[in-house]
Amino acid sequence: ASLYPGRVKAVLVEEGADVKEGDILAELSSETSNSRLEEARAAELRQEEAVGRAKAAEAQMKQTVARAQANVDANRQQLRVAKMELDNARKLLADQLVSQSEVTKRQADYERAVAAVKAAEAARDEAQATVAQSAAAQAEARAGVEQARAAVKSATSANDDMNIRAPIAGRVEYTIAEAGNVVAAGSKVVSLLDPADVSMNIFLPTDSMSRLKVNDDARIRLDGIDAVFPAKIKFIATDAQFTPKSVETVDERAKLMFKVKLQVPRETAVKYNRLLKGGLTGNGFVKTDDKGAWPAELAVRLPN
Repeated sequence: ASLYPGRVKAVLVEEGADVKEGDILAELSSETSNSRLEEARAAELRQEEAVGRAKAAEAQMKQTVARAQANVDANRQQLRVAKMELDNARKLLADQLVSQSEVTKRQADYERAVAAVKAAEAARDEAQATVAQSAAAQAEARAGVEQARAAVKSATSANDDMNIRAPIAGRVEYTIAEAGNVVAAGSKVVSLLDPADVSMNIFLPTDSMSRLKVNDDARIRLDGIDAVFPAKIKFIATDAQFTPKSVETVDERAKLMFKVKLQVPRETAVKYNRLLKGGLTGNGFVKTDDKGAWPAELAVRLPN
């Protein structure tokens, strides 16, 4: 079935054809999905460019931080020199070797150096904050890239799903849709049979069914085929068929019939997949006595 609505562009198989798992059975028109895929790829490119710009901005701001740190170091060095000169001037003033005005000048130089250090540190801190902002912008851009890549992956998957592929190796039973048909999501396009899944339903009365177990041996003989196929009981119905659920008499209880499913082994079904066709009639046989042996006419005898 189709996962998405669309117009059938082509049906690539014919009824009765054998297909392998993954073979394309039909193609739906994919103009819309192609445009969505291209749009998603364009968004991915835009996000990658945003990552590149964020990287460049972060690198530039790191250089700004480095220059600001160098300026802080230079101003701290000037502050140390100013402090030494101020201390020296105070000592000379104590010895009356310099005037008070010289000390006052050295004090002003020291205070200017302190202010210059603080200004340089503030500029550095601001540059570092900008670096953090650039890193956050880069992380956001990377998240946008991942989101865009997820959108590309989703669009690619949707575009690929416009090709309806065989889920298993099997045989085409019917081609339900034709080229030009418009199908809705979930509409069946091709009916596929699993040649390894071959079974027959038989119906048994209560007294016979009660002695059967799942996985017991069984036999199948098909009309028109001189062979006896091996089988296993795969399912035993829990509810009777053909009569009402509630009955009162022994005679009516005898009319109760239970469905029993006989499954041909997969390897046998695959080997004779061209011979075992859906809808063939025949008889199925089970043993109501576990210790009993199969009669000679029901010994397994496969076709040549």
